[in-house]
Amino acid sequence: MLPSRTVKGLSEAIARAQARLLSLQAPDGHWVGELEADTTITAEYLLLGHLMDRVNHRREEKAVRYLRRRQRADGGFDLFPGGPTNLSATIKAYFAMKMAGVPVSDPAMVRARERILEMGGPVKANVFTKIQLALFGEYDWNGVPAMPVEIMLLPQRFFFNLYEVSYWSRTVIVPLLVIMDRKPVKWLPREQSLDELWPEPRERASLRFPRMPKPFSWRGLLWKSFFIAVDDALKIWERFSPRPFRRRALEAARLWLEERLMVTGGLGGIYPAMANSILAMRLLGYPDDHPLMVGQLKEVEALAVENEEELHYQPCPSPVWDTSLAMNALLESGCAPDDPALRRAAEWLLERQVLVPGDWQARRPWVQPGGWAFQYANDFYPDLDDSAMVLMALEKVRGLDADRVRTAKERGLGWFLGMQGADGGWASFDTDNNQLYLNNIPFADHGALLDPSTEDLTGRGLELMGTVGYGRDFEPARRALAFIRRTQRHDGPWFGRWGVNYIYGTWSVFRGLAAIGESFEHEYVQRAVRWLELHQNSDGGWGETCESYDQPGLAGRGPSTPSQTAWALLALLAAGRARTDAVERGIRHLLDTQRPDGGWDDPFWNGTGFPGVFMLQYHLYAKYFPLWALGAFRRALDG
Repeated sequence: MLPSRTVKGLSEAIARAQARLLSLQAPDGHWVGELEADTTITAEYLLLGHLMDRVNHRREEKAVRYLRRRQRADGGFDLFPGGPTNLSATIKAYFAMKMAGVPVSDPAMVRARERILEMGGPVKANVFTKIQLALFGEYDWNGVPAMPVEIMLLPQRFFFNLYEVSYWSRTVIVPLLVIMDRKPVKWLPREQSLDELWPEPRERASLRFPRMPKPFSWRGLLWKSFFIAVDDALKIWERFSPRPFRRRALEAARLWLEERLMVTGGLGGIYPAMANSILAMRLLGYPDDHPLMVGQLKEVEALAVENEEELHYQPCPSPVWDTSLAMNALLESGCAPDDPALRRAAEWLLERQVLVPGDWQARRPWVQPGGWAFQYANDFYPDLDDSAMVLMALEKVRGLDADRVRTAKERGLGWFLGMQGADGGWASFDTDNNQLYLNNIPFADHGALLDPSTEDLTGRGLELMGTVGYGRDFEPARRALAFIRRTQRHDGPWFGRWGVNYIYGTWSVFRGLAAIGESFEHEYVQRAVRWLELHQNSDGGWGETCESYDQPGLAGRGPSTPSQTAWALLALLAAGRARTDAVERGIRHLLDTQRPDGGWDDPFWNGTGFPGVFMLQYHLYAKYFPLWALGAFRRALDG
């Protein structure tokens, strides 16, 4: 049917959305929106200030107001709005507020304390929380997993080494190896201790690690039991062995850190790694006024989001990601390819291509650099997702120096193709980083130690290859298609590693399938189409809760959001479903929920750091993804 009712007002809505997005562009051409995380980042920042005796009481008060606002009605703190109370987040917030001077009799503290006790207290918290407590003498270092600094010396052929884990794990682990070797403690006055959080006296509490994997499997149980035994052995070895290589390992860690702290952007470009590096360098003898220390502290402060009343911290900025997505949305919604705003954005991106080696070369020494990072600067860790989005934007924009753009695209595409995994898929930062049994070591209780190939990244790879002119007979495309078919969920959708969740993954895959020329008549594709249409909400939109990572039955279920509605629409439009009732209702939902200023609001969180344990809210998603969907719909009708 011809969706005439929906067409009415479509062009005006697109024009308003374009104007709104363009109004948010920085003078130098880039876009960046807030990347909001849960309260743990802000709580950890406050505790870092106390560890370093660098407390700004005025800013601390503003951070406490932020924590109070984010507290749940049951007294706890969640990992995303609307989610359940998380014990570790609640302990960190309670501790930070107590260190900031909030009395334990304060109603917010009483409610948080009651919730912590109900949930089992510090022994039930995650490993990173236990390390944070141990730094203040509030948890026994013996209850923290053993991570000997000699790990720095393990060769790549060994079953566990630094390059068997993801970049984000690596940048967190290396400074932690120094910290856990020295096991420093900043002892607190008795009135600041956390004795009140222990359901039983801490000297009687068992600090043993849980053996039951979640979700349960016999293989997981065997691996957990094995690694717990290894942990016990390592603790005995650390205590009684002469450890002849310890000094050499500490020096290796120092050199590794120095090399990466010399570049701008902070260690790994992410907050936990930056904070750990500051503490590690202090323990290695670097004074606070050393240029490397000053640089890390400056990068941490650049993550602040502050207004008159509140202060909180982001895990990292997202300028390259936001800019490349904004460009693609504007281009596909009808902006002229040589528009000055798009040319400025492209020039900004060209300046940020990473042309130096990084950690990824440990697995791909023959591949030449050429990718892009997520942040303003992160030369050691460019990523495949950003690189693909940037390359697709550069392929579409016009009016630039042709030779410069061609060279950048050749380098970027060469790097991207060179990073394809042996399984045919693409990961985010590394290649063949897929020894999943390592997620059972006690240190990895967050379940995100690794960076394996994922469906959304592989879909992005297909879309990139199709955008630059390759077809499904291209050998890397054939391998990627096989990965996509192999990893599809039984009822149709694909998992979303970096966005929530199956709606995001399915959008990424469908865009790739359409670009590479895969037939949408295949049964496996039609199964995914049916899944999307069956999960449309009664209001015409789509939504999916972050809880779908822990409860697969919630896949595709949740209140409608602009971003997730846009992803579903972009997927269905890629499948050639423009003239269907489902798409018309989805477009109508976006038109009806658009704000007068041309933007939309995402009421629920839409991004993923670590599935189920670290969720994100990209504040610009609701500005460019709905625009992209409306533009793709108009192109399909015109087409």
